[in-house]
Amino acid sequence: MRIIRTLSIFTILALLFSATACRLSYVLHAAAGQVRLLNNSIPVEEALKTASLSPDQMERLHLVAQVKAFGENELGLKETENYQTVYLKSHQPPIYVVAASPKDRLIMQTWWFPVVGRMPYLGFFDKERARAEKDRLLKKDLDVILGVADAYSTLGWFQDPVTLNLLEGPTVDLVETILHEMTHTTLYLKGEGEFNEGLAVLVGKVGAIRFLEKTLGQSDPLTMEAKKNVEDERIFSAFLASLLQQLEQLYDSPISYEKKLTLREKVFESSLVKFGKIKSQLQTHRFTHFESAEMNNAYLLSIGLYHRHFHLFEALLKEQGNSIKETILFLRQFTKEEGDIFKRLQDRLRIAQKPQLSIRRSLAVFPRTSLSGLK
Repeated sequence: MRIIRTLSIFTILALLFSATACRLSYVLHAAAGQVRLLNNSIPVEEALKTASLSPDQMERLHLVAQVKAFGENELGLKETENYQTVYLKSHQPPIYVVAASPKDRLIMQTWWFPVVGRMPYLGFFDKERARAEKDRLLKKDLDVILGVADAYSTLGWFQDPVTLNLLEGPTVDLVETILHEMTHTTLYLKGEGEFNEGLAVLVGKVGAIRFLEKTLGQSDPLTMEAKKNVEDERIFSAFLASLLQQLEQLYDSPISYEKKLTLREKVFESSLVKFGKIKSQLQTHRFTHFESAEMNNAYLLSIGLYHRHFHLFEALLKEQGNSIKETILFLRQFTKEEGDIFKRLQDRLRIAQKPQLSIRRSLAVFPRTSLSGLK
């Protein structure tokens, strides 16, 4: 275990020396946080023997290995040494996330880093650093969101641990998150945030249903909860895609900057009214935070990374015989071709950009990194 951690430290240093296009102070902070996380993690076997874990936490920690094996053996996800250790030092989720966008365009501010390419957000291990970055971006007259990530993946570069916040959350969330992050390690495209997160949401949610069906049965309450999560995802994804399309049409119109900002506030207000109407259809509390969020382009684009294209990924899954393994294999080849990924997928599947809101469809078969806003 000590050898793995030492190798991780040297890999971080190698990244630092190659980070010519990004701010060194930020990379140093991220590297220090990652090293601290790795060096304070302990093997799962050791954690299971400690008296500091509650029975529920121990049960969930046992579950992690089962989910990981299921993902590798049944879903075709990459086999790694992730989640063989656990970080028990803090109850706080591991990463604070800052994202930004112009006020009159639906374009994410991006930052370039070695290995992963352009990223649509910055992650911080320290809340005050995150708030300082938010203030810096606000001074540029940008829309900014500061949120918390439930989990994250280092894409196989380091041995990602299980964090305490995952063991204290709902069981279905834990299963989704592990499969979500395993998807990033399996297939990840540089600079394609919407693709990476959208695919991981699909695998996390659908994979959770299949894992729980296999281990607990189709009628178990946790299995039913996972199915409700997918049904709610369909409803919210359609709602969000419609809202983002409405804003795109506004921002593309030939009117002044000031007029766009005035009209967008009306769009934001009307979106809350529309959300209130669909809320009665939602069977879980996954998306209730939408009503209380700080509404701006950065927030909508941040959640759009995860939820905007769910209908497209689900349609592709159906085309691939409802096989997650075959869907990933197809996308591995499909994404090697040039051109906009989503446009080409829409053309292939003959799906319109704007899904219909009458989406009570039958089940075809939430870092899962989700942003919840902080003040």
